[in-house]
Amino acid sequence: MSQHRQAEYAMELKLAAVRRVRAGESVRAVAEELGIRRKRLYVWKDRYAELGEAGLRRQRGGRPRKEEPEAGSVSEANAGRGELLAARKRIAELERKVGQQELELDFFGEALRRIRAGGKRSAR
Repeated sequence: MSQHRQAEYAMELKLAAVRRVRAGESVRAVAEELGIRRKRLYVWKDRYAELGEAGLRRQRGGRPRKEEPEAGSVSEANAGRGELLAARKRIAELERKVGQQELELDFFGEALRRIRAGGKRSAR
């Protein structure tokens, strides 16, 4: 008989997946790309929201326990740090898009100026 065993995933994979979803990517797209079930990704996302990175660490015997109030502030800090990193990643992504759009606008603006200048010459 084969034992039914849950697949184990690296902490880096879990964190990267959760951060992508928190940054706005769809759970479906991230799950499909990584080859994991959406339900598993939702569980990771919920655990991360509740406990920070500690919620993603594998512990025998089920879900990790909530930390004591003193240590809870640490998990809140970790969750806040995760949100900050996700926000910074999203900002960088949006800045790249804005930069690309500025390049395109400059290109098309110059092309339009050349077309207009060329049209005046041919009309003479």
